[in-house]
Amino acid sequence: MKCEQAAEALINGAAKIIQGKREFLELLTAGLLAKGHVLIEDNPGLGKTTVAKAFARLIAGGDGPLLFKRIQFTPDLLPYDITGVDVFDPESRSFRFMPGPVLANIVLADEINRTTPKVQSALLEVMAERQVTIGSATHRPPEPFFVIATENPIESEGTFPLPAAQLDRFIMRLSLGYPDRDTELAILEENPAEYGLNRLEPVLRADEFLAMQEAVNQVFCHPTLKETIADIVRDTRNHRGFLLGASPRASLHFLSAVKALSLVRGRTFAVDEDIAALAVPVLAHRLKPRDPHAEGGKLIREIALARINGIKPE
Repeated sequence: MKCEQAAEALINGAAKIIQGKREFLELLTAGLLAKGHVLIEDNPGLGKTTVAKAFARLIAGGDGPLLFKRIQFTPDLLPYDITGVDVFDPESRSFRFMPGPVLANIVLADEINRTTPKVQSALLEVMAERQVTIGSATHRPPEPFFVIATENPIESEGTFPLPAAQLDRFIMRLSLGYPDRDTELAILEENPAEYGLNRLEPVLRADEFLAMQEAVNQVFCHPTLKETIADIVRDTRNHRGFLLGASPRASLHFLSAVKALSLVRGRTFAVDEDIAALAVPVLAHRLKPRDPHAEGGKLIREIALARINGIKPE
C-alpha cells in the first residue's frame, strides 16, 4: 500500500467515528507520522478520548490492535503510576520491574492537566527519548510509540497549567471544536463513539505505519521553505508580543510536521500551504504572549503569512 493510500485509509477510518473533522484528522495523522506526540485541548464531551481509541484500533500489531493504554490523570496520581516501579519479589529475593502504562504503543494521557506538575513531568523522558529509567535500568516502549494527551481549557476548575518543558514535547496542540448541525444530527442518529468504535477494523499494519514514518524523511523540502520555517521560529523570539519564543526543538518539529502533512496530502514535496496550515498548531502552545489576554495564534498566523509572502514582520 502506498503511503498516501495508507494515510487516506487511516483518516477515513477515523472519520467514521470523528465525523465532520477532516482537517483535524489530517493534522493529527501528520503529527503521529512525524514521530511526534499530540496534545488535544478542548471542552469536555467533544471526542478527545474517542479519537485516541479510534487510532489504536485502526493500526494492527502482531496479533491484533496495537497495545493501547489509558492514563486517567487525577490530583492523587503518583509518578510511578505512569512509569512503573521495581517491586521486591519474596520468592526470588530480588526486585522485578512492573511496567507502567506509558510502556505501550499508544498512550492516552487523559486530562493531563488535572494532575500536579510533578506527575506531569513523569512523561518528559519517555516523550523526548523514548525510554523510561527506573533505578539503573532503562526500559523502552514498543514501536510505534506515541502519546495523545487531552486537556481541558486552563480556565476549567481543578486544572494545573502544563509547564513550558512539557508543552515543548508535543509536536502539535489541536482542538476538535463543536460539530456543525448536520454532523450533530448524524451523531444523534448513529452514536459512533458508542457503537461504531467496537466495529472498527485495522486498515494498516504496524510495520506499514513505521514505513510511513520513515517515508516522511524522504519528502523534499526546498531550502527556501526551510529558511521560511527558521525565520518564523526566530520571529517568535523577537516579536514584541511574546515573552517566550519557540525553541530549536520547535523548528525541528515544524519541519517534520510540514513533511508529514505533505505526505498525508499525497505529495512528495512540501509547499507554502503546509507551513501556513501548521504554524499555529505547532507553535502556539510553546509561546507565552506578553499580554495574557492576547490571542497568540493570531500573532503567529500574521508572522507566518508575512514570511511566506517574503515580508519581514514588524
